[in-house]
Amino acid sequence: MSSRSGSKREYETSDQSTGRSASPPVPESSKIEAGGLIFYHMDLYGSKERFDIFPEELSGQGERSLGDTRESALSSEKFPHSQEAGYDLEKEVAELAKMYGLDEDREKELELLGGHPEVAESRWPPARTEKARSQRSVYNAPKSSSSVKDQSQSTNLRGLPDEVSQDEDESKARAEDEAKSPIRSGEGLSSSGISDEWNSQAASEEEESGDVFCSTCKMPIRAFDKLFGEHKDHEVTKLPSAMESEKEEIHKNMRKLEEQIAQMENFASHLEEIFITVEENFGRQEENFEVHYNDAVQVLAQKYEEQLEALGEEKRQKLEVLYGQLVSCGEHLDTCKELTDTTQELYLENNKANFMKAAITMVDRLEEFLKKEVDLELSTVPNFEERVIDFSEVEQLMNSINIIPAPCAPVINPQAPNAATGTSLRVCWSLFSDDTVECYQLCYKPVNNERHSDEQAEHTLKVKETYCTISNLLPNTQYEFWVSALNASGISPPSERTVYVTAPSPPTIKSKKIRSCENAALVCWESGDINPVDSYTVELSKLTDEDNGDIITESIVGIPNCEVLIHLRPTQSYHICVRALNLGGSSERSDPVLIHTTGTYFCLNEDTAHPLLAILDDGFTVACDELENPECDLPVYDNSFTRCIGILGSLIPFPGKHYWEVEVEEDTEYRIGVAFENTPRHGYLGANNSSWCMRHIITPSRHKYEFLHSGMTPDIRITLPPRRIGILLDYENCRLSFFNADIAQHLYTFNSHFQHYVHPCFALETPGILRIHTGIAVPPWTALS
Repeated sequence: MSSRSGSKREYETSDQSTGRSASPPVPESSKIEAGGLIFYHMDLYGSKERFDIFPEELSGQGERSLGDTRESALSSEKFPHSQEAGYDLEKEVAELAKMYGLDEDREKELELLGGHPEVAESRWPPARTEKARSQRSVYNAPKSSSSVKDQSQSTNLRGLPDEVSQDEDESKARAEDEAKSPIRSGEGLSSSGISDEWNSQAASEEEESGDVFCSTCKMPIRAFDKLFGEHKDHEVTKLPSAMESEKEEIHKNMRKLEEQIAQMENFASHLEEIFITVEENFGRQEENFEVHYNDAVQVLAQKYEEQLEALGEEKRQKLEVLYGQLVSCGEHLDTCKELTDTTQELYLENNKANFMKAAITMVDRLEEFLKKEVDLELSTVPNFEERVIDFSEVEQLMNSINIIPAPCAPVINPQAPNAATGTSLRVCWSLFSDDTVECYQLCYKPVNNERHSDEQAEHTLKVKETYCTISNLLPNTQYEFWVSALNASGISPPSERTVYVTAPSPPTIKSKKIRSCENAALVCWESGDINPVDSYTVELSKLTDEDNGDIITESIVGIPNCEVLIHLRPTQSYHICVRALNLGGSSERSDPVLIHTTGTYFCLNEDTAHPLLAILDDGFTVACDELENPECDLPVYDNSFTRCIGILGSLIPFPGKHYWEVEVEEDTEYRIGVAFENTPRHGYLGANNSSWCMRHIITPSRHKYEFLHSGMTPDIRITLPPRRIGILLDYENCRLSFFNADIAQHLYTFNSHFQHYVHPCFALETPGILRIHTGIAVPPWTALS
């Protein structure tokens, strides 16, 4: 059996198509149509009758053999472009094969087929199994050896066997075996059965050999279909790539499907919540209706009782009036009867004198009785008043059944940590009911500890949410808050009042009172608020690289007072800030101050300065003008010197060594040293046991230097007057040393046990200037003293 494909046209055997006498018609049983193709029996290809089927083979045959004719027919149909001028078929095939990775298989096939691409094209369908080949040999067994030879030749040209490269001997041997087969063509299966077998095998092989995917037809195909078949102009991709693309598309769709599932599940959950909400709303409405109904019934019962009581009261009043009138009428009748009876008895009197006496009295009595008016009108009517029951309250209750009730009172939450700044507060509250609320009314006022706290102005805000931030408040101040809920039915009762407090104001560091040494610093500040705060936090920023601004931050928390002693590292620079804390939160940072731990820093205590002693703008230079009497009448502070024109520096409360220098003038008399806090302000420095000082005085013969303590001084002569005096205080070794800093000369050392921390002290005995230098590292030459 063989097939003929191409343009799917049917070849007819009429005189008009061939131009010659018609050959015997081809029997209809020899034609097999399957899948749009026309199949003919194998016997027709070995006889002259095939020219009636393929009339175009007659034109230009000349002396060509039957095999050449068949080959030309195939090539003319399969490769119509090869007849065009300049068309290179092999080049196109090579490019397409290289594009789809089939160049190696193509080269092998061309090598086996002797360089005939049309033969390679005719290999359709691809290789079959031996079982299929044997079946085809049995079905297509020829009647003669010549027909078998022609059949095998034509079959090879059409590519029906498994291996096109089988040699002639193998073909002959197969033909002989087929000739000996007991089943002949036409004696075995019918042509329709052969066609079905062919189609099923072709379909199965096509499925097995699909290695590319046609994007146009959306189906896997073989690469040769793209090269020569109906998919030649279609867009194709490699099968693995197409599979990955489809997987990705399926994955995308699955994700979309999962999203839809999630949306539907969420919607279903929402519907369930709506169902529950409907039930809850129904329950509330039913309860509301029952409450209003009971209220209406209660009002009606109350109205009934009131009307019934009023009706009974009216009845009682009517009966009392009628009864009084009835009693009055009875009394009047009794009086009339008694007068009648008396008058009748008078008529029976025979004695004229007695009759006349009694008659006169009786006449007077009758006249007096008859003068009285008899009230014969009813004092009351028997009918009762028409009473109209007022049902307006009942109607109002009935009309309010569908009206939501007024909400319950909210509850203000306690103040949350860090919910306040120095000028604002964030207030939160909750509503522990299902009442409908349109908005909230928040009221507040500052708390006044005085009696008339109600006189403080109240502020009111309306908000939608259950929180509100109030601004423009005073720092570190308590405020009282309460809130009410509102809806269309009215306003709720106010909540319990709750007190909130704003955060403190930033503290102010007293930079002039900061004292430091190489390993510690004493920082003082003052609060910016009137009300006390809970604690303070000091933040340290060590400047590790001033050029780059690298900062390492540390914090000291829970400081109760406005002063703290901080341990630091030597030869460093620090920025120090302070925050104040209360229940409302933390204040903003204070303005930072810069502290160096290169030496001892202290400041001058102005409260101790003599009135004649002035401190210049730099804060470390003291001066005295012309003076005659140090004990002047200028105003003084309680802690200031009154006799010695001196001043104390701030306390040095750090253990260890401390060094500073004083720059003096040669013609100035002065006293410099240290003193306790309680040194007498009315005496001279060095004249008591609470101060140690170096004194310079000028005598007519020389400069005299004294090292005074309790008024005592050793006999020491200094030939070179120092211009810059270094003072070394060593708490641990109980020493106070003086040096000529210009020449690194040791002058004198006090060996004394300092029971308390001391203050630097300075005094002028003649007009002049002392310049104090702090923050100096202890010079190494001081250790040689």
